[in-house]
Amino acid sequence: MSASPLGLIRAVQRCAAVPFARLDGSPGGQSAIAKQPVQGPVAVGTLGLQGDEQGNPRSHGGPEKAVHHYAYEHYAAWHAELGDLPVLREPAAFGENLSSTGVTEADICWGDQLRIGSVLLEVSQSRQPCWKLNARFGQPGMARRVQDSGRTGWYYRVLEPGSLQAGDAIVLVERPWPQWPLTRVLQLLYHRMLDVQQLRELTRLPLPERWKTFVEHRLSTGTVEDWGSRIQG
Repeated sequence: MSASPLGLIRAVQRCAAVPFARLDGSPGGQSAIAKQPVQGPVAVGTLGLQGDEQGNPRSHGGPEKAVHHYAYEHYAAWHAELGDLPVLREPAAFGENLSSTGVTEADICWGDQLRIGSVLLEVSQSRQPCWKLNARFGQPGMARRVQDSGRTGWYYRVLEPGSLQAGDAIVLVERPWPQWPLTRVLQLLYHRMLDVQQLRELTRLPLPERWKTFVEHRLSTGTVEDWGSRIQG
């Protein structure tokens, strides 16, 4: 596999979990979505960046969602659609740990192994947006909008801990599933939701347990799982 960089990390971000308010102002538990940039190298272990936290470990974080990556290229589209929102002027509007240029969901495939700094990462799943984006953007339908747009970002598991920092190259080490760019996965998840042939092909990938459950549900029942609690809260 070529060692030519796919792109570059423009910012690395993290934060501790703090109390979070829902869009209507009511308590929404804890969240670490408002991440801030870090200067210099950051240690990365199997549970993510040192000093980074998750407000709800049952839904966020863990080895399968250790690091969240979002393409900075998408910000221009969001500015065009939503206007000059203050949240889009700050780093990590979408709660991402890694902000980059050069790669989007069209350039990354399921299971890709990438070297960033001394860390070896593996693409473990695309992001399934949740209601906290509604509150962060002050837009009641923002989570659904992110989902429908395909500009979701993706998660990594950490195969080899190490450190990384802004300016590091994103180097593709291995691509076991070149026929499954994340754009194809996202189309199947949210647009061609009951395409039986493609769903069966998707089951051949190393899916997280939660994904296996909803894909098998679609195949066995011919219906799509309920997204209400995830995208509306």
